[in-house]
Amino acid sequence: MSVDINVIGSHKIRSIPGGEQVELKTFWQDQDAVVIFFRRWGCMLCRLWAKELSEIAPVLKKNNIKLVGIGVENAGSKEFLEGKFFDGELYHVDDISTYHTLGFKRFNVVSIITSLFWKQSREAIAKGRGMGLGGDYKGDWVQTGGALLVEKGGNVIRHFVQTGPGDHLNNKDILKHFNLEAEYKEETMANKVRDNIECNKPSDKLSVKNFLPFEPIHVIWCSRRCKQTKV
Repeated sequence: MSVDINVIGSHKIRSIPGGEQVELKTFWQDQDAVVIFFRRWGCMLCRLWAKELSEIAPVLKKNNIKLVGIGVENAGSKEFLEGKFFDGELYHVDDISTYHTLGFKRFNVVSIITSLFWKQSREAIAKGRGMGLGGDYKGDWVQTGGALLVEKGGNVIRHFVQTGPGDHLNNKDILKHFNLEAEYKEETMANKVRDNIECNKPSDKLSVKNFLPFEPIHVIWCSRRCKQTKV
């Protein structure tokens, strides 16, 4: 999917915590920008991605590349800020249409459950739990996000769309798009799954009745697959 940068640039977002309204295009008018669209602030996998991105924040800053994180809504942003998960500016969209315009997928109850069993999700959950990132159930938990890497003036050099909640554009690729491969340090920037982090999974198989909407789907996932995991 191609992005009309003029259209997306006119979409309005609000700063966190101040609430000041700006247009997306202000991020790339005068400098290169890495704009990350998170799923929701209480999502443990989003917190993990934010922590990983913070590992390259000093490199981006040194090269005058703005790092911005955007959420679907304001709900949960206070806890996200207090947790200091992200070393960049934070905003939330005024309208979910911004995510739709960028082609970010919206899951349903069945597909979000399925996505949490994917290898990328399992590995991210294990890593997040090992780092003690926590999470909560606030907000829109079926929307996915992605990223826009934009050169000064509005040339899109990468439009990344998440395939699932654990799908993250890695640090090496981000730096490569800005010709900063030499700045990449694998030992600290590799988005690696930490050693000896294992998700304690029960051997019993999940049944359809476990996913009836009598409680939030993330509560079901937590209790059944990874205790205290919030995705």
